[in-house]
Amino acid sequence: MSEIPGDLKFLKSHEWARVEGDGRITVGISEHAQGLLGDLVYVELPGVGDTVKAGTAAAVVESVKAASDVYSPVTGTVVEVNEALGDKPETINEDAYGEGWIFVVEVADNSEFNELLSPDDYAELLEEDSH
Repeated sequence: MSEIPGDLKFLKSHEWARVEGDGRITVGISEHAQGLLGDLVYVELPGVGDTVKAGTAAAVVESVKAASDVYSPVTGTVVEVNEALGDKPETINEDAYGEGWIFVVEVADNSEFNELLSPDDYAELLEEDSH
């Protein structure tokens, strides 16, 4: 299993969230999720200025196998999207926790972030899923 960065929090649906300071959180899908999906062929990004709610679909990633919603871990406003994924969706496969980020949310309520899974909790969840 791949290394899970310690500065991230996770949703059970395999999205990650990283606090960038200034009330912004970067969102992507985990290494595990991209592995399950396989080669990504398309990413539907949210619009800048869109309001997203915690636990609701904000983007879609499509692979040759399936399309999968990407849920926002927090409620807020989309302030940035990773336009590069339009031309190179496979960036998520290559660097899920880095260049493969999907969007950035300006957070409405910081307490939501605290409710997300820690890297250890997420690793445990993956461990349970694999049995």
